[in-house]
Amino acid sequence: MSDYFGKEVPKLGFGLMRLPRKGLSIDIRQTEQMVDAFLEAGFTYFDTAFVYPGSEAAAKKALIDRHPRESYTLATKLNAMVAPTEKGARKQFETSLKRTGAGYFDYYLLHALMENNYARYDKLHLWDFVKEQKENGLIRHVGFSFHGGPQLLEKLLQEHPEVDFVQLQINYADWEKPSVASRANYEVARKYGKSIVIMEPVKGGTLADPPKEIQKLFKDCHPDASAASWAIRFAASLDGILTVLSGMSNTQQMADNLSYMKDFEPLNEEEQKIIQEAQRILGKSATIPCTACRYCVEGCPKNIPIPEIFSAMNKRLGNGQFAESLEDYAKAVEGRGKASACISCGQCERVCPQHLEITKYLKECADVLEN
Repeated sequence: MSDYFGKEVPKLGFGLMRLPRKGLSIDIRQTEQMVDAFLEAGFTYFDTAFVYPGSEAAAKKALIDRHPRESYTLATKLNAMVAPTEKGARKQFETSLKRTGAGYFDYYLLHALMENNYARYDKLHLWDFVKEQKENGLIRHVGFSFHGGPQLLEKLLQEHPEVDFVQLQINYADWEKPSVASRANYEVARKYGKSIVIMEPVKGGTLADPPKEIQKLFKDCHPDASAASWAIRFAASLDGILTVLSGMSNTQQMADNLSYMKDFEPLNEEEQKIIQEAQRILGKSATIPCTACRYCVEGCPKNIPIPEIFSAMNKRLGNGQFAESLEDYAKAVEGRGKASACISCGQCERVCPQHLEITKYLKECADVLEN
């Protein structure tokens, strides 16, 4: 797919969900440096959302107020699950326009559709709403991000042939994983001729630091290449990809991504075989497949920092870093709920895009990290 100005979209997109922080606030100065480097390298696609705390406002300060509107494309999203009414859902669009000051959105998505929430988007007439905004010239391309199974994806694409693109979670770890169904969803989108934006190519940072056995595989082939580069190049090598979003959190991650995506080369046959071996290894990995999207945190009645706890646990499970695991856990729960505080209310599991058994994992974390 070309953008609104007829240019091909470069294969790397800047995901604004995990921006650098200075204390509790987004580090605007560092974000500006990342935005400038991204644009200077020839990339244009920026992705935010109404529900990403501070992200749309940061996009205004670091990007929109500082660069010509025609020099970039901006995507944001409408989330029906935080809208009590149809009027409230529509208000999100107005708020996003005001927060960003972008004037219009190049890409606008209905956010995080899956089996337990897609009907709400129909109930609130949001498909009709985004179509109206496209007709009004305030949206250039309409799409939706998706965390469900291939049967639902096919149903949605049959019912809404007007969508221009879909955003899917695709990475080499989830390619054949039944609960995520990366490959199956990719094939459905291709069947209906939809351009695909890829999210979570590095699985929330997990694939930037995979198990040591996989790191050795990669280093033996390309000693200087980062583990993250393998993950992003795997995603970008697929056919029909509009762009691959990387949720970069500092200038170092930006520099690394630009180093191999500026002159992108798809994986060759030897590299594809190495990815297949990494997939085989991950098939027996004991690590918790959390992407740290943080959807589970906001509504937790016990204020449990679930992603940070799982990250600490994965140091033990994935790399045998016992002391580091305990140290990270202590930092994560300082002043917040411990894993053992979980009351199994299920709120976290209802919103988890990975469909993880979070309460079960928290119990395991409590048993290991608190005792």
